[in-house]
Amino acid sequence: MSLLTSLIRASTQFQQAMEKRPSPDSAAQGAPAKADRPSPQPAGAPGDDRFTPSGENSTDLANLKSRKLAMTDYKQSVGQDLAFVRETLRHKLAEYSLAPNTALNVNRDESGKIQVSGKITEESRAVIENDLNINKNFKDAFSRLSINEPTLHFMDNALKLNQAYGVNNPLLDTLISENQQFNGLQDLVHRYDTLRRSAGAEQLEASDNNRSYAFNLNARA
Repeated sequence: MSLLTSLIRASTQFQQAMEKRPSPDSAAQGAPAKADRPSPQPAGAPGDDRFTPSGENSTDLANLKSRKLAMTDYKQSVGQDLAFVRETLRHKLAEYSLAPNTALNVNRDESGKIQVSGKITEESRAVIENDLNINKNFKDAFSRLSINEPTLHFMDNALKLNQAYGVNNPLLDTLISENQQFNGLQDLVHRYDTLRRSAGAEQLEASDNNRSYAFNLNARA
């Protein structure tokens, strides 16, 4: 076979091969369409079961509600009554020439009457007790304290335990409304008193009973 014949045959075979080769357009038309690949989704996107929350964490919700409590305002309100009661008692000690560091204990009996006890003479105790019972401002402040201070004490301790140890108090969670408009001190006091009565005294501190509330002036541990 001559060289010329070989070149012609090779050229012919090449041309035939090129004619049989599909064009880019026909290849695109004849080729099966590729399935659209899903675009990458960020972690936590809808549909990604690994990162889709199964529901809001109740503990987180409780913490969120408790963080919104206006504890500073509550303490300021209760603190005003505490200061008034304390100063009134100190004034009575001075008025009856008693030592300023004399220990006094003030509480109420079943009828709501102010009772005073301490290391003082019976005469001094009687006159101070009488003065306090006819002092409407003192009786009102003491009455508010007997209700407000135990509630505030409970909430303050529960929040401190939560912050220090991550311990969530379910009673505190029940006490707080999700609507901040209904989380005023008196709202909380009312709900706490209702919960205390329904839960039973054994589930709460004995000091939470406002009938046994007592204020101690110059008390020594």
